[in-house]
Formats: sequence, structure tokens, C-alpha cells
Amino acid sequence: MQNNYVNTPNTHQKPSNKVKRLEKSLRRKVGQAIQDYNMIEEGDHVMVCVSGGKDSFVMLDLLTKLRQKAPVNFQITAMNLDQNHPGFPSHILEKYLKGLGIPYRMVRRDTYKVVKRVVPEGKTMCGLCSRLRRGILYSFAKEEGMNKIALGHHKDDIVETLFLNMFHGGTLKAMPPKLLSDDGDHIVIRPLSYCREKDIAQYAQVREFPLIPCDLCGSQDHLQRKAIKRMLIAWDEKYPGRTNSIFRSISHVAPSQLADSNLYDFASIGNKDSVSRSKSWLPERSENISSV
Repeated sequence: MQNNYVNTPNTHQKPSNKVKRLEKSLRRKVGQAIQDYNMIEEGDHVMVCVSGGKDSFVMLDLLTKLRQKAPVNFQITAMNLDQNHPGFPSHILEKYLKGLGIPYRMVRRDTYKVVKRVVPEGKTMCGLCSRLRRGILYSFAKEEGMNKIALGHHKDDIVETLFLNMFHGGTLKAMPPKLLSDDGDHIVIRPLSYCREKDIAQYAQVREFPLIPCDLCGSQDHLQRKAIKRMLIAWDEKYPGRTNSIFRSISHVAPSQLADSNLYDFASIGNKDSVSRSKSWLPERSENISSV
């Protein structure tokens, strides 16, 4: 029976010079991101989340290679979370991970049933599915003593998230390369933060990773994110390097040139006395107070 998954690569075939250059470029960018944000330290145990998509396969491949010559000693455990999506071929992924000769864990949690029960028919399930997945990843990492969680988000993901939050949330935020969870118990790292999606896709294709489609649940991907992705692709075609320039901007922030009073004390600029600062410039508010 024919399947849609890519076969395991032929290990006897020597990689071409083009593939070697691409791998070297990606490896250097991952190493630079790890160094810039101190993502991996001596004695860390990194849980590398492998979903079956191109990004996580490439991340695992590059981290495994970097570990051989890394300046610090750290452990890697590949982890796949099977959320019981219909037709998910966990056996294909497990066969691949087993062949790598590194520690791996296949975790099964039936979140699909929960999402189907909660989300109305026809609505996207991605948001709730993602939140449930994150909770499971956090708890599993804590149970197994893995202090770093590596996710496969890349530079394009980060820039797309920046515009999603601006356009639809009214906030200026993206995905940080390194994140401390709200409860302070987990450190999330994104080693592919400096890598472009097109390079990751090309590398995954030539390496013939056994890619698994992300639409097995039948849910449509985030339509707003797709629109942002098309916008950025069009910009890059017309103005090469624009996505890279936007990414650089989020690491060169000037709070005094924005408008967030929580980040910069605009009110104190030229302030002569505290009395004038306390006066209300809102007539409606003054009237309401005096009438009480």
C-alpha cells in the first residue's frame, strides 16, 4: 500500500556540496542563536519536541550534530506527543527516532477527544489543541527532570506572530527565542530562531525526513496566520531581505520611540512639579467626581 510519507534517507549516499553548505549554514545559525541567548548550558537535559513536521525534524538533526562538538555537556531526549489525531502514524516516527540511537519518548494523550467535544463543528481546533499540548509538554518535562524544552519555531514563525499580535491583538510582541513559563518552572528555547523557513524546507527535503502532515485532525490551519504568511512572502519577493530586517527590529527596540508608559516614563520628561502632573485633563472625569 502506497503512503504519503517520505522514506528514511539512504545513509550510503554522500551528501552533495550544496547540501553540505546548507547544513553548515543552518548549523551555524542554530549555534549562534544558542550562544546569543544562552539557550543550552552545562548539564542541561533538553527535551526536543518532535511533531513529525519539517521544523522539528531539522531542529533535532542539527542539535544532535551540534552536541558532538558543543563547548558544554548536555543531554538530548527526543519527545513526540501523540494527541490521538485520526491516522497519526506514530509507528513511522518511532521507527525513525529509534534508528537515530538517541533517547526518545513516545507520549500518548487523547486531547483530540477533548477538543472535538469542546470546539463547535466547523471552528478551528488549533488554539485549544495547542494549549492542551503545551500543558502536557510542561508537566512531562518536569516529571522526567528535563529542564529545557526545545520547540521548532523559526524566524518566519516569529515575524508572523509579531504581525498577528499587532493586527489582531493590538500588542507589540512576538515569540522570544528563550522563554520562562508563567509559573517559572520551565525554560522554552527556540534554536531555529535565526533560520528561514525556506532553508529548513529545502534541508528537510534533501534529507528525506519521514514528514507527517499537520492536518490529520481535519482542522484548517489558522487562516489569519496564513494571510500574514502570504503578505510576508509577497514583501520578500518585492523587497528581498524584508523579513530579516523586521526580525532585526525586534532585537533593537527603542522604548523612548514608542508609546508604552510602562516601558518609558514619558510623563516625567520636562515635568516641573508633581501638582501639575496630578491635575486631570479629562473634563468629563472632573465633572463626574465633583457631582458625587
